[in-house]
Amino acid sequence: MNSPAWQKSSYSGSSNACVEVRVADGGIELRESDEGEVIVRTTSLKFAAFLQGAKSGEFDHLATDA
Repeated sequence: MNSPAWQKSSYSGSSNACVEVRVADGGIELRESDEGEVIVRTTSLKFAAFLQGAKSGEFDHLATDA
């Protein structure tokens, strides 16, 4: 059986210095593309809450210009 594909933001361009996400085993997994290991595994409901916060700007203070 093939592993689900990892997806990264189109804002990352061709960079491998980004976070990737996939649906696997009924949950959501995140990893750093340059490391290759799953670093977070969570539920779809919790991930949806995180995305809603990100879209509303709750985490903007954590971002820095690269």
